[in-house]
Amino acid sequence: MSGHSKWHNIQKTKGAQDAKRAAAFTKIAKEMYVAVKEGGGSTDPNYNSRLATVITKAKAANMPNDNIKRVLDKAASAGAGDAYESITYEGYGPGGVAIIVETMTDNRNRTAGNIRHHFDKFGGNLGTNGCVSWSFDRKGVVVINNEDEELDEDTVMMDVMDCGGDDMQTEEGCFTVYCAPDDFNAVADALSKKGYTFDSAQIEMVPQNYQKLSDEEQISNMEKMLDIMEDDDDVQNVWHNWDRD
Repeated sequence: MSGHSKWHNIQKTKGAQDAKRAAAFTKIAKEMYVAVKEGGGSTDPNYNSRLATVITKAKAANMPNDNIKRVLDKAASAGAGDAYESITYEGYGPGGVAIIVETMTDNRNRTAGNIRHHFDKFGGNLGTNGCVSWSFDRKGVVVINNEDEELDEDTVMMDVMDCGGDDMQTEEGCFTVYCAPDDFNAVADALSKKGYTFDSAQIEMVPQNYQKLSDEEQISNMEKMLDIMEDDDDVQNVWHNWDRD
């Protein structure tokens, strides 16, 4: 969540600390279970596009191959993923910041109560489905690492277009590539084969515009709200349009 990159502004923290890494891997594993279940039990990403998307996300998050294999082996067992359902919540944070919370839960009453509490505690409010999602676009997003600033922007842009990407933004320490959700797996695979390493690779809800906050109390409450949501075991992703620049 650091730097001036829009990607960093809307992404949850991944892998910076061991505890965060473990939590991220647990959430990715949950996604794999559900992807295998919804894919008719297939653990072959060539025949299960949703699973392919989750595996790409896992690799970008530096989830070890052995971990991925163990999760897939478990997912192949009868009943894996049966307990979980995906539920999305929408609402507003301090200052009218639009927030989308994607959850995966085995107890919708617990999750709904917790999400409502997170919104209420820090000056936000839980809304109805569709209240903010209209202002986001669902896109495939691949963030190419350029921390050492050695990659040439023109070369990367040519490769992105060659790999099927729709757009690219040059940001601090990275290049953010956008594509249609249906093209995500092919674009990410092609970029990986060209030797690029990713900071993140997943399907995201990308804001059409960003909301700035100037009030220090609102900024503090927004940070606390995001932290508590991201630490919630039922929360898979938190998307928002807060511009921290």
